[in-house]
Amino acid sequence: MSRSGPDALVLGVGNVLWADEGFGVRCAEAFASEYDVPDTVTIMDGGTQGLALINDMAAAKRLLIFDAVDAGLPPGSLTVVRGDDVPRFVAAKKVSLHQTSMMEIIALAELMAGGPADKITLIGFQPVDMEDYGGGLTPEASAQVPKALFAAVQELTLWGLAPKRSLTAMVDIMPTGITRQTYEEGRPSAEEAYRYGDDRVIAQLSKSPESV
Repeated sequence: MSRSGPDALVLGVGNVLWADEGFGVRCAEAFASEYDVPDTVTIMDGGTQGLALINDMAAAKRLLIFDAVDAGLPPGSLTVVRGDDVPRFVAAKKVSLHQTSMMEIIALAELMAGGPADKITLIGFQPVDMEDYGGGLTPEASAQVPKALFAAVQELTLWGLAPKRSLTAMVDIMPTGITRQTYEEGRPSAEEAYRYGDDRVIAQLSKSPESV
C-alpha cells in the first residue's frame, strides 16, 4: 500500500467521557469548525478507534495528531513533538490505554505504507484531570485548545498546506450528541452524577467490603 491518500491527516484521539482525556478529540472538532483547510487535508475524530485508524493513517502522507500525553510537564502544559520522537514519546509516557495502541498503529501504518510518513507531529496536552467520568475538559485544558489550534496552523503552513480562518459555519466532524457544546450543556453536575463515587459508600468499602 502506498501513501496515496490526503497530503495530511489531522487526527484527534482520546475519550471525551474522561475529562482531559478528550483533549485531542475536542481540538480536532474545534479545528474543523474554525478553519478551512485545503482539499488535500483531512480532519478526523479518531476517538478511541484504535486499529480502525490504520488504513487512514497509512494512506496519509503527513500526520498531525492532537492528544493528551504525559510529557513530564506541569499539568495544563502544551507540548509539540515531531518526527521519530512521536512513537517513542507516546510509547514511553502514556496516560491512558489508547496511547499504547496509538504507538502500535503508527508502526503498523508505516509498515503498510512501506515507510514512514513524510512528516509527523504530535500536539500534546499534559492532563489535569482524567478521573472525572462524564466530565468535560478542565479550565486548563480549555485554555490550551486555541494554542493547540495555532500550533496546528503553524505546522500545516510549514508543510505548504496553510489553513485559513473560516468565515462560515462550520464543518462538524462529531456525532450530534457528543459535540462539545451539546455534551457540556447537557451533562449533570458532578454532585448530581456522583462521577467521583458516593463518599458514604467509599468510606464503608475502605473499612469492610463485607459490610456493604
